[in-house]
Amino acid sequence: MTDTAPIPVTLLTGFLGAGKTTLLNRILQEPQGQRIAVIENEFGETGIDNELLIQAGEQIVEMNNGCICCTVRGDLLRILGDLADRREVGDIRFDRVVIETTGLADPAPVAQTFFLEENIREDYRLDAILTVVDAKHAPAQLDRHHEAQEQVGFADRILLSKTDLVDAAALADLETRLRAMNPRAPIQPVHFGKTSLRDILDIHGFDLDAILGIEPDFLNDLGHGHDDEVHSFVYRAERPFDAAKLLALMDLLISEFGADLLRYKGILHIAGNPNKIVFQGVHRLLDESLGAPWRDDEKRESVLVFIGRNLPREQIVATLKTCHAHG
Repeated sequence: MTDTAPIPVTLLTGFLGAGKTTLLNRILQEPQGQRIAVIENEFGETGIDNELLIQAGEQIVEMNNGCICCTVRGDLLRILGDLADRREVGDIRFDRVVIETTGLADPAPVAQTFFLEENIREDYRLDAILTVVDAKHAPAQLDRHHEAQEQVGFADRILLSKTDLVDAAALADLETRLRAMNPRAPIQPVHFGKTSLRDILDIHGFDLDAILGIEPDFLNDLGHGHDDEVHSFVYRAERPFDAAKLLALMDLLISEFGADLLRYKGILHIAGNPNKIVFQGVHRLLDESLGAPWRDDEKRESVLVFIGRNLPREQIVATLKTCHAHG
């Protein structure tokens, strides 16, 4: 294999009946000129269209469009490793991976896979988590099921299906609620799986070097009237951080609230560092990298976004304020 760049991975999630498989079939049928390896939790009546399947195997299924499909009856790490090995020796060929979770799945274990294992980190790049939200049934699902809330909290893109089944006021209320839960995920409609592939593939939603587009203005209007467990907040500061103090605080936050920290991302202005520091985490797994240098004409400001369950916002903000450098 001559291409040594990490294989981009898209994680497709959403609650039961939201339209994940419809979107997946749309991706597979689109003439995008690439071969896709699809990993599903299991095959069923609502799985990949039978017309795309050539033969059914225990692990890997070939499709008539040149793509392949895997079932997660075993360990995800093993399947990803097997795919990468077979691609390396030329046994199979694919350009990207799409993982479809079940409707009741928590996206965290899959996302963490791309943090934890060194060989997975070398072979794959988690591009984005796409969450399909059923506009008709989402309000009730978000009220009753914490899995639905977590799927929204983890999203890099929120795709609204069945928008034709609700009126404009109900749709606006839902979008306001979703933005309060996750301000960093753009929301766009997807009608029967029809959406531009440019908006959902290779979007670098999980790329540490591509998270400068944080939009905290989404938090200006939070009057949605729902007491969701999953919520978000943004911390902004022009005063630079003391690196040692901030690292100690993040260790403390992860230790105490890691199970409830769904996603956290940020651009950091660190005292004495001419470069931006970009970081992100999933639960207790934190990663960081050196970003681009601050430009002379650029406002130097730290922006941190926290998305989680019942986080003590006032306590976290008060502690963050103690981590700035003196002078």
